[in-house]
Amino acid sequence: MRRKPNKKGGLLALMPLYLWTLLLVVFPMGYVLVMSFMTKNDQFGVDFILTLGNYIRLSDPSNMNILLNSLKTAVFTTLLTLLLGYPFAFAMSKRKKSQRNLIMLLVIVPFWTSALLRTYGWMLLMRSNGLLNNVLMGLHLTEKPIQFLYNNGAVLFGMTYSLLPFMILPLYSSLEKLDNSLLEASRDLGAGRLRSFLTITLPMTLPGVVSGCMLVFVPSVGLYFISDLMGGGSGMVLGNLISYYLTTGRDWPMGAALSMVMVVLTFLTMGVYRRFASNDSLGVF
Repeated sequence: MRRKPNKKGGLLALMPLYLWTLLLVVFPMGYVLVMSFMTKNDQFGVDFILTLGNYIRLSDPSNMNILLNSLKTAVFTTLLTLLLGYPFAFAMSKRKKSQRNLIMLLVIVPFWTSALLRTYGWMLLMRSNGLLNNVLMGLHLTEKPIQFLYNNGAVLFGMTYSLLPFMILPLYSSLEKLDNSLLEASRDLGAGRLRSFLTITLPMTLPGVVSGCMLVFVPSVGLYFISDLMGGGSGMVLGNLISYYLTTGRDWPMGAALSMVMVVLTFLTMGVYRRFASNDSLGVF
């Protein structure tokens, strides 16, 4: 006789997960949501007066410019990491297993070091009297130091460098599962390399592409320490604006409203991911 499942026991087993979600997800997000409708008072505190003024202020030209710059930086960072990560992951998937493991280790190694420390390392290399400028002037390729830092290009470079592993890993997961016999069959039927890639490789690895784009796009909107250090404030992103309102401006309701904008962007990106990624190919994450 088949024993009926113990629903009470299953609920008790899931209780830690429910408590974890309530304490670390639902309550904090609910607090931020409520705070976004509060009113800032003159003593740098918060009055519990409901208002939509914080969201209306999002349409201010200064806020909109930073929001649009954040989206532009995120889009370009995602495109660059995709253009760099896809060939890398494709070549990596074609190596022997021992070589793939070594390359995978090299991709993961940067995660063992603080991203802030790695950013400072690049700043030492790219500054006016840094190694890169010294090498260029030593080879007589330039007469004076080149301004590599404190511009939008430096911000884009720093974002791409920091987030490239997040693109490579899901792409490699999809490319590793690719059935090479399909490519051989397409070549036998007369399809060239480009056509085989567009009709077979790319569609079958689309879940990895979408997953990688999501993992890069969402952090690049708020990864503000890179724009602070390498951009010198010239390429502010949404994270910079949130940090300003929560610290220097002491306007917690406005900072909370901007945080909710970032949450909405995250959910929209996740919705796109769920739309294109199949349930049986979700990448390494």
